[in-house]
Amino acid sequence: MATRRVLVFASSSATPFLNHNKNTYFLASRSSLARRFSLFPASGSYIGCGFQKWQNGGGIFHESASIDSTAIVEVGAVVHSESVVGGNVHIGSGTIVGPSVSIAHSTQIGFNVALSNCCIGDSCVIHNGVCIGQDGFGFYVDGDGNMIKKPQMLNVVIGNQVEIGANTCIDRGSWRDTVIGDNSKIDNLVQLLGGIVCFVGKLELQVQQP
Repeated sequence: MATRRVLVFASSSATPFLNHNKNTYFLASRSSLARRFSLFPASGSYIGCGFQKWQNGGGIFHESASIDSTAIVEVGAVVHSESVVGGNVHIGSGTIVGPSVSIAHSTQIGFNVALSNCCIGDSCVIHNGVCIGQDGFGFYVDGDGNMIKKPQMLNVVIGNQVEIGANTCIDRGSWRDTVIGDNSKIDNLVQLLGGIVCFVGKLELQVQQP
């Protein structure tokens, strides 16, 4: 198995982030945000297929998304169905917020970011080109020697005040959620495979390809 070294630098925190072995945090966070930001922006101009133009920035959003009125969605950004965007969030041009993604308040997202299958906490900084929640690289060999793709069906959970460098990829989990704890700082061009759990503190991870 190939071994890849990943360095994650994080500051200390007084409390544990969450129980990362369950999806309850992801689901509870989405429902809580939806309750806080369940307003439907009635002032948007209809584009088609359920999408409207967001007045604060000129991006587009699906009519089933919940977006706080203070959020900025820049021209060229798209917020898909059933996503939740909190107050004072800034979404840069070219960014795609996929279906069922939640972003908590004051998070800043750069240009050309792709988000899916994820829950992002408060006051995070996501730099340009980051991909979060995409299908991971998981395969196994069956009894006949065939390479079989391992299903990647879980989520990515990002804590509060996390900063993720440009063009970093964080895969969704296959056997448990991929979890990035509060205050974690990740450099540019890092890949985190599905199921990784990064808590606070200075961590040196030996990541093995599945």
